[in-house]
Amino acid sequence: MSGETNYNSWTKTGLIQRLKELELELQTRQAPPVRQAEARNETSGAVPSEVDVAARTKVKPPKGKRKMDPSRYSTRYIAIKLAYLGKNYGGFEFQAMGNQPSIEEELWNALTKSCLIFPDDEKVVQFDCCEYSKCGRTDRGVSAFGQVIGLRVRSNRPLPTKRVKLDEGEPAEQDAAMPEPRPDLMEEDAAEAKPFDDIQDELCYPRILNRLLPNDIRAMAWCPSPPPDFSARFSCRERQYRYFFTQPAFAPEPSFMEPPSRSGGSKVKTGWLDIAAMRDAAKLFEGEHDFRNVCKIDPAKQITNFRRRIFESDIVEVKDVSTALPYLQNASFAAPGMDNDPHPKVYYFHVRGSAFLWHQIRHMVALLFLVGQGLEAPSLVSELLDVSNNPSKPSYAMADEVPLVLWDCIFPDLRDEVSSAPVDVMERKDAMQWICVGDEYGPNKFGQFGLMDGMWELWRERKMDELLANRLLQKISRQGTLLDGSGQGGIKANAGARVYEGGDSGRLCGKYVPVMKKELLQSPEEQNDKYAKRKGYADAEDMRTRRGIGRRRDDEAMADE
Repeated sequence: MSGETNYNSWTKTGLIQRLKELELELQTRQAPPVRQAEARNETSGAVPSEVDVAARTKVKPPKGKRKMDPSRYSTRYIAIKLAYLGKNYGGFEFQAMGNQPSIEEELWNALTKSCLIFPDDEKVVQFDCCEYSKCGRTDRGVSAFGQVIGLRVRSNRPLPTKRVKLDEGEPAEQDAAMPEPRPDLMEEDAAEAKPFDDIQDELCYPRILNRLLPNDIRAMAWCPSPPPDFSARFSCRERQYRYFFTQPAFAPEPSFMEPPSRSGGSKVKTGWLDIAAMRDAAKLFEGEHDFRNVCKIDPAKQITNFRRRIFESDIVEVKDVSTALPYLQNASFAAPGMDNDPHPKVYYFHVRGSAFLWHQIRHMVALLFLVGQGLEAPSLVSELLDVSNNPSKPSYAMADEVPLVLWDCIFPDLRDEVSSAPVDVMERKDAMQWICVGDEYGPNKFGQFGLMDGMWELWRERKMDELLANRLLQKISRQGTLLDGSGQGGIKANAGARVYEGGDSGRLCGKYVPVMKKELLQSPEEQNDKYAKRKGYADAEDMRTRRGIGRRRDDEAMADE
């Protein structure tokens, strides 16, 4: 049977269950020879072995879960807002051969275990059974605090009752000899004894899911009545991302270890960032541009439209989250002109747009970090967005994935878009009627087993890790006499540049090569053609025509970070 079954789309839980079934089948097949040995022992009077004794115990197959009958329940189409910390996951989208669990796999397990959806086979991840849609495809390690999905689920709403439709002129009261009602005279009874309350009477979907999901994946809210033809993918008109980083970005070096002129000509002290220059560069992303040089090309999608509109792009300080390291105030470690506020500080790159290309934001952040370190000028952004003069992307590295968060997804009233007055992109408001966890029943948010209680446990666990690392770092920084500049004799300054890419430290790269002087990659057209020919097509245009790709809506209506 294993040769006939495709296990690629099975969940990890389903594969484990199948493995147990095969082990049980193997034990069953081995039972006859053991029984024969037991019979020989009985005949000869020999003492049975431990294997023989174990074989006498009948191995009972595990009881299957009693399946619910979908026909006995009504359904409804809803939207759910999810939040998750993505560091331990291989991305949002289910990957059959992925090395890490995905958010969708965990969501599938919770939906099927709670019988909110009724697939043909729970072990196979196939969302076609529930009219499923998702707002964005966050990559491995990326988090989300406002991911939105739409799907049809089981509801508490009673099924419509049936009553006999009496012929015109027939008395309302019938005697006992009344004939059996004919099916063609049946109609739905629209009147209900009590109106159904979409909040008080309905299943609490976030609570059901949160009891089954891992503690770093949470359902935060749900919408009982999305607009007609709602799609979490195509109805979204704005996606907001935030990329968090610290100031300084990584451990600064004392002044006597800095070379007179750092490699690359940077005047910014090692480890620190020029926040003002980063803001200037971030503003250059705003507006509609061709981002082919600020993303990663996926030839399999055959995308030809790389124009995206950025509504807002800025660097913002996060208040009240700093954990001070006093040694950074020492003149040997401090950046020139640094204020007297406690450091490190925390900032984030804030970007709002209609949709984004694959790895677009991580490329944008990588450029901002190069500007912040003084290795590039803010004008680098303008050069890369000028695709007429720079049609091919230089091979620079993108930023780390862990600090990136899909912060929110906005679903405005789509009727505004067909009105004569243009929509001000700075005033987009979410028109979805979200019911947040706790709005329907307070203990779902507060108190033991509430959403806040669970998140507090998760936060405190990570906070203790941060606190202990902070205390240890401070203890090490105070040891010895390095802070007063003594003991510096014989130390050779490192002439290589350390490039910050969003991770926990800077990457040594030797002599820094400016972005515009790096090796150029193939243009998107060349990459698309190469991929198409490898797949047996004449060129990319032939592939798009024969596969019906063309200019698809998903080129402009999906966040691919």
